[in-house]
Amino acid sequence: MSGYSGYARVRLLDELSVVSHRYVASYALFNQAVADRLGLHPTDLQCLNLLTLEPGPVTTGRIAQLTGLTTGSATRLVDRLERAGYVRRERDAADRRKVLVATVPERIAEFRRMWERLGGDRSALFEDLQEEELAAIVGHMRRTVQFSGEQIARLRSGGARRAGIGEREASRADTP
Repeated sequence: MSGYSGYARVRLLDELSVVSHRYVASYALFNQAVADRLGLHPTDLQCLNLLTLEPGPVTTGRIAQLTGLTTGSATRLVDRLERAGYVRRERDAADRRKVLVATVPERIAEFRRMWERLGGDRSALFEDLQEEELAAIVGHMRRTVQFSGEQIARLRSGGARRAGIGEREASRADTP
């Protein structure tokens, strides 16, 4: 249970709302700047991030799942990443009909170095935190990722209209 009184908790939740909006905006702008530096689209950059977390090559369908894009949009994304040299398509050894998307290790190493140079060493942000504080941050981030995934699915399924978003905003929210 929290050690904060009702008023202090409300103030902290209000501040969290403001800081969360600033955090999301700053990360989006940072992502855009990194993408610009690499000559990529911001979605392509995040796809690369997600691909580096996968245990091996994936199908374009898996990329669509990871990014929330349609399979057609995911195919175009893979085309762009392939032209930029970050991925290559290869036949699945077990099922020659299946095409997998594999990252190009040398390009991913360059990508990581660039990301680190631009992003700096973030570990310093967490040096003064206790294990319990780190665990709270990790827990929050996991819940945020889950919540965001649910909201993306709702928006893309047409739930935006049911949630009261205007027709114009809903059409934008429902279009990948």
